[in-house]
Amino acid sequence: MTAVSKDLIAAAQAGDQRALEAVLIGIQDRMYQLSMRFLANPDDALEATQEILILILTKLSTFRGESAFTTWAYRVASNHLLSAKKLRERDPALTFEAFRIDLESGLVAEPPQSPDDVVMLNELRVSCTMAMLLCLDFNHRIAYVLGDILEFDHAEAAEILELTPANFRKRLSRARQEVIAFTSASCGVVSDKAKCSCHRRLPAAMKCGRVKLDTPFHGSAGAEQYDRVVARIEGLVGDLKTLKLQQSVPRHRFPDGLLSKITSIVTLPN
Repeated sequence: MTAVSKDLIAAAQAGDQRALEAVLIGIQDRMYQLSMRFLANPDDALEATQEILILILTKLSTFRGESAFTTWAYRVASNHLLSAKKLRERDPALTFEAFRIDLESGLVAEPPQSPDDVVMLNELRVSCTMAMLLCLDFNHRIAYVLGDILEFDHAEAAEILELTPANFRKRLSRARQEVIAFTSASCGVVSDKAKCSCHRRLPAAMKCGRVKLDTPFHGSAGAEQYDRVVARIEGLVGDLKTLKLQQSVPRHRFPDGLLSKITSIVTLPN
């Protein structure tokens, strides 16, 4: 990802349009990745990222360099994801128990095989892995995404969320325990004792439209291959299995062409 230098930020704050665009280009993919892992829905994540970039653009004059620019940008993004009313209204309010019941419905004892299964299994793996985090409440979800998925240093993550390091570690620990407990009991990629497995779940997921061959919902076609991910997870022990599952999701990129639309309709404050 493009680095954002102090000189570039200063030029953008002074009203240089090209510098402004370069600053936003340097962070757009990171903001989209954060939104995708927090919301799990590409349409919602795209809309949220555009709003975040507009907020960063309009608030840029307030950045004083007291923290790293990326830390400041992640704080703007996290505050938006946590506080935007429409995001809270759209949140499915899943629970791990409801998700477990859903996963275990429609399992096939001997699933038919298709040449397309290699793509569809990956799509199912990625979509399920991302949806799993929707079972966490907003505060624990953002802590888990920053701490375990994006692997922020705990001190920086605490600064982003405006928490003490101790409080951040407490939130992350609770979120981690819940995700680990669920995957250890219910995810066939992590545990061979789980009822659900991607192969057994795939026919039902395709039938109800959760995964589609012609329109991969989560861009999993560019992800690491299903069998390769499973093999790597099998080679790990304990809690590392869950961590590797959550980290084995594509690094989504903000779509080309949208940034120019954002900068064209928003005037940089003086």
